[in-house]
Amino acid sequence: MTSVLYDAPGPRAKRRNALFTVIFLVLLALLAWWVWQTMDDKGQLKWDLWEPFTTSEAWTTYLLPGLGDTLKAAALSMIIALPLGAVFGIARLSDHRWVRLPAAWVVEFFRSIPVLLLMLFANEVYARSGSVGSEDRPLYAVVTGLVLYNASVLAEIVRAGILALPRGQTEAAYAIGLRKGQTMSSILLPQAVTAMLPAIVSQLVVIVKDTALGGVMIGFTELLNTRSTLAANYANVIPSFIVVAVIFIVLNFILTSFASWLERRLRRSKRSTGAVLHEDTVEVNPAAVDGSYGSGAGGTFGGTV
Repeated sequence: MTSVLYDAPGPRAKRRNALFTVIFLVLLALLAWWVWQTMDDKGQLKWDLWEPFTTSEAWTTYLLPGLGDTLKAAALSMIIALPLGAVFGIARLSDHRWVRLPAAWVVEFFRSIPVLLLMLFANEVYARSGSVGSEDRPLYAVVTGLVLYNASVLAEIVRAGILALPRGQTEAAYAIGLRKGQTMSSILLPQAVTAMLPAIVSQLVVIVKDTALGGVMIGFTELLNTRSTLAANYANVIPSFIVVAVIFIVLNFILTSFASWLERRLRRSKRSTGAVLHEDTVEVNPAAVDGSYGSGAGGTFGGTV
């Protein structure tokens, strides 16, 4: 039995793979034991360092407000970046150069700049313009940087997803008289969404994690920033890092799990029912049978369901 990508392993290959698996698990267990022993020797496993996380003060004063700001910045960035990226991705496929070229310049420009630099630049612009208050400025700067960078990346994902579809889809749409806008909205985009979903979700996970850059550089009170305040008060740097890492893992796992569920649902909804139309369920158009719609001598036969 073979696959498209590789040949199925034989008996010797299966034994070798099982041996490699056992060796890997043993090495992983040894690494975990070494980390545990090192932390224990350094006193990082003392209950005094972990006890604050069992009280409500550490969560209500530090972690939950930081998590709320992280989710707020990530949600705003997603809501703005997704449609903006779709617009620029579709614009890059336009037949008009005056639409296609400016969209390509914008996408390539912002995609080439580090997201942290975009946040710093936006923060400086808001500070000098005076249009945003000092309390809201970090949030605005983080969202601006995330939107500009991730909208450019999402635009490339949308463009690649549409171009990956068979060309016959577009030709068939044009053959039945659909315009390009109708073809894009009714045929190409609905099919491309399922193929693009894994890449889009990966980028949304990046948005959630990149909110921490604003906390490090411009004082945005996100989860990692509030962790430093918590660690300073309770003197538990390593445990606080571990707890925040677990929170990020759980948050991104929920996001990816929801995306996987949505992808499966979209794929199921697009499957054919497999129903077969019998002769008695088809209503034949008499005009088509008489040849009224035909072209030339032979005519064309048709029917309506």
